[in-house]
Amino acid sequence: MTVYNSKYIYPFGGSAPKPTVDPSKQIVGGKGLGLQVMSKIGVDVPPGFTLTTPLCQVYAKENDLPAEVWKGVRENVRRIEIDMEKEFGSSENPLLFSCRSGAAMSMPGMMDTVLNIGLNDMTVEGLAKATGNERFAWDSYRRLLDMFGEVVLGIPHEDFEKRFDKVKEDANAKNDVDLGVDQLKKLCDEYKQVYVEQGKEFPMDPYEQLYACVKAVFGSWMTPRAVKYREINNIKNLIGTATNIQTMVFGNMGNDSGTGVAFSRNPSTGEKVMYGEYLINAQGEDVVAGIRTPQPISQMKEVLPEAYAKFLENVEKLEVYFKDMQDVEFTVEKGKLWMLQCRNGKRTGVAAIKIAIDLVNEGKCTKSEALLKVEPRHVEQLLHPAFSPEALKSDAYTKGVCAKGLPGSPGAAVGKLVFTPKQAEEEKAKGASVILVRETTSPEDVGGMWAAAGILTARGGMTSHAAVVARGWGKPCVCGCSDIVVSEVDETVTVKETNEVFRAGDVISINGATGEVIRNVIEVKTPDLRGDLGILLQWADEEDGVMKVLANADSGPDATQAASNGAQGIGLCRTEHMFFAPERLPVVRRWIFHTECLDDLDHIKHFQRSDFKDLFVAMNGMHVTIRLLDPPLHEFLPRPEQVHEKVAEELGFGKDVKSMLARIDSMHEENPMLGLRGCRLGIVKPDFTKMQVEAIMLAAADFMEECPEKAKVHPRIMIPLIGSISEYKNQALIIKSEAERVKAERGLDIPYEIGTMIEVPRAALVSDKIAALVDDEDGKPLCTFFSYGTNDLTQMTMGISRDDSNGFIPRYLELGIFEDDPFQTIDEEGVGYMVKHSASLGKTVNPNISLSVCGEHGGDPKSIEFFDSLGLNYVSCSPYRVPVARLAAGQIRVKRRMEAAAKAEASQHRGVAEKAREAGLAVVHKVAEMMHQ
Repeated sequence: MTVYNSKYIYPFGGSAPKPTVDPSKQIVGGKGLGLQVMSKIGVDVPPGFTLTTPLCQVYAKENDLPAEVWKGVRENVRRIEIDMEKEFGSSENPLLFSCRSGAAMSMPGMMDTVLNIGLNDMTVEGLAKATGNERFAWDSYRRLLDMFGEVVLGIPHEDFEKRFDKVKEDANAKNDVDLGVDQLKKLCDEYKQVYVEQGKEFPMDPYEQLYACVKAVFGSWMTPRAVKYREINNIKNLIGTATNIQTMVFGNMGNDSGTGVAFSRNPSTGEKVMYGEYLINAQGEDVVAGIRTPQPISQMKEVLPEAYAKFLENVEKLEVYFKDMQDVEFTVEKGKLWMLQCRNGKRTGVAAIKIAIDLVNEGKCTKSEALLKVEPRHVEQLLHPAFSPEALKSDAYTKGVCAKGLPGSPGAAVGKLVFTPKQAEEEKAKGASVILVRETTSPEDVGGMWAAAGILTARGGMTSHAAVVARGWGKPCVCGCSDIVVSEVDETVTVKETNEVFRAGDVISINGATGEVIRNVIEVKTPDLRGDLGILLQWADEEDGVMKVLANADSGPDATQAASNGAQGIGLCRTEHMFFAPERLPVVRRWIFHTECLDDLDHIKHFQRSDFKDLFVAMNGMHVTIRLLDPPLHEFLPRPEQVHEKVAEELGFGKDVKSMLARIDSMHEENPMLGLRGCRLGIVKPDFTKMQVEAIMLAAADFMEECPEKAKVHPRIMIPLIGSISEYKNQALIIKSEAERVKAERGLDIPYEIGTMIEVPRAALVSDKIAALVDDEDGKPLCTFFSYGTNDLTQMTMGISRDDSNGFIPRYLELGIFEDDPFQTIDEEGVGYMVKHSASLGKTVNPNISLSVCGEHGGDPKSIEFFDSLGLNYVSCSPYRVPVARLAAGQIRVKRRMEAAAKAEASQHRGVAEKAREAGLAVVHKVAEMMHQ
C-alpha cells in the first residue's frame, strides 16, 4: 500500500499551514477537526498533527503502519521542534507529546490517551533543568510510567495505584500534590518494579514510546468497552479513530498553572453560564478521573484572571464558528492559556432544546439549523419520568434524603441497588429497575450503566466519566457523593453521618437534578411537553414539504394525548382494543360463540359508537382512520383453565363446561396469525363489518349534530389484511352500502373514505389493481388510501415472527447479520422495497391516492427518513412518539434542502471551472495563432 503523508497526516498549530477548507470529520475525527478549526480562527493550540482514520483500518489489518507514515511522523516532529525550540529526546530541553484518540463521533473515555511521551531517565533530568522545577519533571515521569504501562502494555492500573498509595502513606501525604521530589523519584522506581514483576519493559527510546502509543490508540478502537459503547449508541459506518499527536503543555508546573474541562452552557439545563471545573497544578486526567476534587470554573477568574478572560474570548469564538454549545479542554502553563480540544458538547434533552431556542434568539443560527441540534433521543428524554412537584414536597422525600452528591445528570430513578455492571445487565434482563452504585465508574462499566435506570458514584466531579456518559444517555446520575462509603466487595452503601447501611437489592430513589439520594420509593411522573419543546416542534412543522405525523390511538384519552403532542389526526384506530374492558369482553365472547345473537352485536355497536365519537371530538375534523376488526377471534376467548360453570353460564352455555370447552377447541387454529382474521373475518361474518361501519357513521353523525359550530368530522375506514382485489372489493362495497344508508337516514353529508392496510406481500404486488378499482355506480375510486402495516409486512416478507424474534435477533445484531432490528427500523432492501413498489404502482394509476405508514416504524427517525424519500403523505405512531416523529420529519426536510443547496453549489463550481478551462484553452489557441503569424 502506498501512503502519502499529505493525505494521511494533517498538521495543526504553530507554523503549520492553517487549513482554508476544514478536512472531513470522517477523516481527521472530531478532535482533529476541532484542532484544525481552532488553529484556523486564531485560538492558541499546541502544535501537533493528526494521523487519519483510514490508518486505523490499516493498523487493524497489518498490526503496524507503513514505513512512509512513520517517516511522516518524524518529519512532523521535526517541524514542531523548530516551532517550539525544543528537541524530542533532548537531555537539555526536551519536547514531549500527548497521544489521543478522536473518532468522527464523540465517545468520551472509551478509547486511550497517553501523556508526557518522550520522558525517560535522561530527559526527565533535562526537563527539570529546562523548567527549573524538579518536582514537576518527576511528577510528569511517574504519570507516563503509569499511563504507558496500563494503556500500551496492559498492566493493571491497580498495580500502580497500590504503589502510589503506599508511597503517600509512608510520606503521610493526603493528595498527590503533597509528595515531594524524593517521594516522586521513589514512586518512579516503584513503577519500574511493577514493569519487572509483570515481565514488561518500559522503552527509553522516545520514538519507540511514540510509535507504541500510536499503535495503542489505534488498537483501542476495537476494545470491548469501545465496541460496547458504539453498540449501545448505535454508532455505525465509521472508519475508525484518528490519532492526534500534540505538543505537551503542562498544567502541573505550579500554582500559576492548571487544567480544566468546561461547557460554554450548562449541559444539564441549557442555561447560558460557563459550566465546568478546573484544578490548579494538575494535568487533564486528574479532572476527569476524580482523583482530586476540582473547583468550579467560575472561580478560575480569581486565581488566573488573564487566562480566564482569554478563555471566555476563545469559547465565544468557537460558539460563533460552530453555531453550537462547546465542550472544551484547556491547560494554563505558567499563566498562558492553551486550548486542547473543542467539540459540540453532549447535553440532556432539556438542555438541547433550550440551547437550540437560545441560539436562534441570539442570532447565532437559524431555526432550521437549530432543529438539527436536537436529537430525537433528546425529545425522548423529556418523556422519561421525573419526580413530580408534589412528590418533592412530601415527607417521604424531604425526610427520606439520606445523602447528597453532585447533580451529574438530571431526572428521577427508582430501583434496586446493584454493585457491578454484570448485575445491572442481569437484573435489567429480568425486567427490574436498578441503580448502579460504584466508587467511580470507568469505561468498562458502560454496559451496566446502559442497563441501569440511574447511576450513583461516591467519587468524581460534574465532568467525570459517570456524569458525561449519563448526560449523553439522558440517565439520572448522582456523582461525587462523599456522604457515602461504597463497598463493592461487601455490596453495601454506608451513609457516613448516620451509619445507615443499604445492601444489594434494597430499593432507593435518586434525583439527578439535585444530587439527592432518598431512602424511600418516590412516585415519578411524565413531565409537561410544552414550553421550549412546543416552540421547537412548531419550527419542525413549518418546514416546507414536511411529512405529517398522525397517531395510533384507540380511545378518547389516547386521542386527546395525541392531539396535545401535536398529532395531525389518527392514522390507526385498532377497534379490537375497545373490546377488552371487563364489562365488554363477555359481550364480545357471547357474540363469537353465538353469532346469531343480534342483541350482543347491538351492544358491541353501542360502545363502539361511543368510543368512535370520543375520537372525533378529540381530533375535531382531522382525519380519523379506523381499522375494522383485525385479530383472530381466539384472542378474545378464555383459556381452557379459566373455564368453569359460572363462565359457561355467563357466555350462554348454561353450566355445560364440557360443551364450551369443545367449542373453544373447535376454533383452535394451528397458525392463527395466518388464519381467520382481518378482511377474512369480515367476509365470513359480514354482519360484523356492517355493525362496525354503522357505529362509525352514527358516531360521526352524532358529533356533527351535537357540535354544529364545529361540524367537522372525517372518518377513514380501513380494511385489514387483504391479499387480493376480490377481498378488497367485497368489503369495500359492504362499507359503502352501509355508510350511504346511514347518511341517507340521518340526512347528513358525512365525508368518509375507504382504503386498506397493505400488510400482505401479495397486496403490495397488486397495488395498482387495487388503486384502480372504481365503483360501477358512480365511477369514483373505490380505494382512496393505502396505509402500510409494516409490522405484519415485515413478519410476512421476512418470515420472522415478531413475537418470537427476541430469541435470535440480538445475536444477529451482534454478528452484524442485521444492521438494525427489522421490527424497529425498516428493512429498506426487502420490506422497504415492497413499500416503494406498492406506492409507485398505486400512484401510477391513482395520483391522488394517500400513502402512509401506521406500523411501529412510523415513530423511528431512521425509518421516517426512508418513508419521506418515497413521498409518503404521513406516518402514524403511538401518542408518546409523536414529538419524536415531528422533530425527525422536520429535520429530514432541512437536510434535504441543505443537500440540494450543496449540490447546486457544487454544480455551479463545476460550471465555473469548466468555463475557466474553456477560457484558458481559448487563450492558448490565441497565443498559438499569434506566434504562427
